[in-house]
Amino acid sequence: MNDGDGTLEAKAQGRQFGPLGTALVIIPTYNEAENIKSIVGRVRTAVPEAHVLIADDNSPDGTGKLADELAADDEHVQVLHRKGKEGLGAAYLAGFAWGLEQGYGVLIEMDADGSHQPEELPRLLTALRGADLVLGSRWVPGGRVVNWPRSREFISRGGSLYSRVLLDVPIRDVTGGYRAFRRETLEGLGLAEVASQGYCFQVDLARRAIRAGYHVVEVPITFVERELGDSKMSRDILVEALWRVTTWGVGERVGKVLGRRGPLS
Repeated sequence: MNDGDGTLEAKAQGRQFGPLGTALVIIPTYNEAENIKSIVGRVRTAVPEAHVLIADDNSPDGTGKLADELAADDEHVQVLHRKGKEGLGAAYLAGFAWGLEQGYGVLIEMDADGSHQPEELPRLLTALRGADLVLGSRWVPGGRVVNWPRSREFISRGGSLYSRVLLDVPIRDVTGGYRAFRRETLEGLGLAEVASQGYCFQVDLARRAIRAGYHVVEVPITFVERELGDSKMSRDILVEALWRVTTWGVGERVGKVLGRRGPLS
């Protein structure tokens, strides 16, 4: 684990990584009409060879229609229309399944609101050449957040620290959602068993990657608070995260006492 380009560390470990293949940037949306055109345009400029999948949860504000217009004008853009709002985790799982079926070599998580800057994506992809999973991290040296109130930063830092300690995962930003996976990594995470949503979904995938022995690298990013639209963070999401992380952590510890690994699901 490090907080920069993972290539040197991977070579030091004697690991050999294959070519990345075509990248698919998965952007879940729910009421992101104010942001979707801008974020897709920035992705296409930052990484012109990448493809984009907009996974829209039947947004009542017309995001899906705008996504269809973008796809009609650009063959690198696809739209996955979902029946309704089922949470971030479900949207990403659907996007992963679609991308794996289509044969993409890299699958990327990115928010629609601009908080994950597409201009930083090339650095994540460079690091992925020597890793199984790359996390865009706010809490490693060089990472930072912009325009966040102290209360939001406290919750985020505290959530990552709590998850890191309780689950014993050597990741500084366990809850971050700007990530690049090799397809082989996703195929080895047991996605069919993932039931977590929202804030907790990211913790779940990170711990699964560590438990599976994948080489995970954190790359510093600048996280910018959204300027348009409403945040999807809610009390229910935070409660789910606290409950699931605690349950996983207790299960791991009980498993160790009994001489077996705790359950992942």
